[in-house]
Amino acid sequence: MNIAATRTPLGRIGLVEEGGAITRLLWNAESSGFRSDVLKEGLRQLEAFFNGGLHTFNLPLAPAGTDFQKAVWDRLLAIPYGATRTYGDLALSLASPARPVAGACGANPIPIIIPCHRVVAADGLGGYSGEGGIETKIWLLKHEGAASLLI
Repeated sequence: MNIAATRTPLGRIGLVEEGGAITRLLWNAESSGFRSDVLKEGLRQLEAFFNGGLHTFNLPLAPAGTDFQKAVWDRLLAIPYGATRTYGDLALSLASPARPVAGACGANPIPIIIPCHRVVAADGLGGYSGEGGIETKIWLLKHEGAASLLI
């Protein structure tokens, strides 16, 4: 398994590449294996995102999950930088209850790049399964200029 890591404001973040695509994002990661072109580009884009110069990732992604999870993750990729959607919004678009949508968000293996932090509850922020929990979600939303949600 090839992992490339970089230091970010949220700690050391690593990307896992398998078969020419990013399959996971790891928190508190160390680099190991071969640093492929996909990993180099992934790190470049992550660094640009954290520096405020990238709003849309353009990487080959291959997250492992069920068909339903993948459908939710596709919807997450369509949420623009600085915008949010509710679990209910996504549920309506999938003809699903909101709870399975929240479960799919929590199972997202490539957070930040597949922006599950942009999904909020109807009555608040909801949760965040990434390292640092809700504090990380708040940091990401502020970073993207979605801080009006936090007031």
